[in-house]
Amino acid sequence: MSKDKPIPRQKQSRNNARTLRKNPTKEENHLWYDFLRSYPIRFHRQYVIESYIVDFFCPKARLVIELDGNQHYEKDSAVCYDFNRTKEIEKYGIMVLRYTNLDIHRRFRQVCEDIDNHVQERMQPSGAARHLP
Repeated sequence: MSKDKPIPRQKQSRNNARTLRKNPTKEENHLWYDFLRSYPIRFHRQYVIESYIVDFFCPKARLVIELDGNQHYEKDSAVCYDFNRTKEIEKYGIMVLRYTNLDIHRRFRQVCEDIDNHVQERMQPSGAARHLP
């Protein structure tokens, strides 16, 4: 629950994260190369939190971005897994944002604006939003 709580990272998952970084989805590449890579506040790709590998993580804002393909909605077990995974990550004071691959294709600008708004809100001690230039 604490923002100061250190985030454990399992070594085995780090190797898996490296593999995932080398084989990103088309949507992950689009978000990374066309927005997050040059974002003024640093994001990491395929970052390990506990044994979980998240798509993107901004340590300063304590913000995770997950891009969900169809497999996340096809089975109740996947929805349940995502819910439990999010709860585990949130206990470190991290917010999890989820977007579908379809969001990346159809609403890319709005997704980027939403991410920026959340980063700015989380960076402000008072919670008041201030947008980057």
